Amino acid sequence: MDISDDSNDTSVPSATILITPQCPYCPAVISGLLTLLKAGKIGKLEIINIVEHPEIARQKGVRSVPWTQINALELSGALTGKELEKWVAVARQQQQSDYLAHLLETDRLQQAVEHIKSGPQQLPALLMLLNDLETPMAVRIGIGAVLEEFEQTQFISTAIEPLLAMLASEHQQIRADAAHYLSLTADRKVIPALEALLQDPAADVREIAAESIEELNK
Repeated sequence: MDISDDSNDTSVPSATILITPQCPYCPAVISGLLTLLKAGKIGKLEIINIVEHPEIARQKGVRSVPWTQINALELSGALTGKELEKWVAVARQQQQSDYLAHLLETDRLQQAVEHIKSGPQQLPALLMLLNDLETPMAVRIGIGAVLEEFEQTQFISTAIEPLLAMLASEHQQIRADAAHYLSLTADRKVIPALEALLQDPAADVREIAAESIEELNK
């Protein structure tokens, strides 16, 4: 079923939801999406019964429903109306760090990596989450995994500036993380900034900075 409003605003996201007739959570998500459609916050809604169209589920790699896509954002599970509205807002933004954090927190590393490859400018925004000590540990670990995936590639270059800025953080953990991740860049121009950390008051920061310098000098 395809339902569209009359909006000509191309910035308004489109949404697709995959369902099955037996799914107990699908009706509530459909209702939330219809509310957003009527409010003009999404411009098009496609509802697909994967019992009738299993090929679409296979194509998208979907194994459970409800599964919702808002522009490029792929979301799983029973989403509330407020959650759907949040993701619609994220879909309209160029920086999508919230979505990337969601992917990492739900153990979808490769999906996050591919999403960043489609828009490398999203990587610096994701790294800013390292500046917040309230960022969940699963997300922090996931960010490290993303950087390891991009080690010595063209994508890692966009991480250098935010990582260098983190070296001046008042928090020991953030300085240590940034010092380590800079070793993945293979850019020897960051060595002077790391050398400054050899006088850091925290022993682990000094140690990690020394290890990163050694790695970059190889």
